[in-house]
Amino acid sequence: MAFLVIFSISLISLPLEYANAEDSQTSLQKLHILIPGAAGGGWDRTARGTGEALSKSGLVEQVTFENMSGGGGGKAVAHLIEVNRDSTIMVNSTPIVVRALRGVFPQSFRDLAPIASLIGDYSVIAVRAESEITSITDLHNALARDPSSVPIAGGSVYGGTDHIVAAMLAQGLGADPRQIKYIPYDAGGKAMVGLLSGEVVALASGYGEVVDLVEQGWVRLLCVASEDRLQTALARKVPTCIEAGVDKLVFVNWRGFFAAQHIDPVVLKQYREVLHKLLSTQAWDEVRDRYGWVDLFRPGQEFHALLADQEKRLSALLTQLGML
Repeated sequence: MAFLVIFSISLISLPLEYANAEDSQTSLQKLHILIPGAAGGGWDRTARGTGEALSKSGLVEQVTFENMSGGGGGKAVAHLIEVNRDSTIMVNSTPIVVRALRGVFPQSFRDLAPIASLIGDYSVIAVRAESEITSITDLHNALARDPSSVPIAGGSVYGGTDHIVAAMLAQGLGADPRQIKYIPYDAGGKAMVGLLSGEVVALASGYGEVVDLVEQGWVRLLCVASEDRLQTALARKVPTCIEAGVDKLVFVNWRGFFAAQHIDPVVLKQYREVLHKLLSTQAWDEVRDRYGWVDLFRPGQEFHALLADQEKRLSALLTQLGML
């Protein structure tokens, strides 16, 4: 069975407090979203795409954004804790679990108030459109000849999610994952620049981070790390990584939102209701489909349980790969 780093992505039954959220008049006047990385990455797209849909649907009157790179996301985590504002929330994803495990920063998700996970973004393996590598088989042959001659970029630090995917790629092709030449960049946008400039041969990233450049003809997808082919017009033509010959490579990165730990409980409940209501809007459908995301709504304690389970699974995987 393919190794999934989170639970199954099928939606679960929601607590009663969310069951009739669509019928409520919940709306917010203003919302400030803190983004732990640079513009163009997965966090940035998730925050701005969510903000766009919240505004268009009328669920929030004013949405503002703030990019705060540094410390592998730790600078933004520390800032959220320090400012402790009810009107500020932070987007994050699997790296908050990975980086806490690896001691990149001292905090963890337990130092924050989990609002809800919102979407899942499947990882991909990509190359430049003009690359001589046109398939996973080509990539496999290049790695077999000399792993160090095939630098693979990612928008996360060593031991982060993109590095894990690169290591799982090597492992799935029968290579030693510790010999992969992984080049970390601060956010997916910068990793994409590294790919397009020729600094690296391949890229491990999220589908939503690369889809624009694939559509524009700059980037080619070798495979998508999903169980089944994604059903967007573009992705349905791309094989899954398992189809392409990479054993067990399935990886979906959740993305969601956190607030400061001591947020007003009434405001925290409002955020969860607004995000749940967002899922039934046309504005959200358009944003989600644009980036090839899947809905992955887990509010409150269910989000916390997802995080705790992922922490356990990732700890085992990172240990196996020699990253802990």
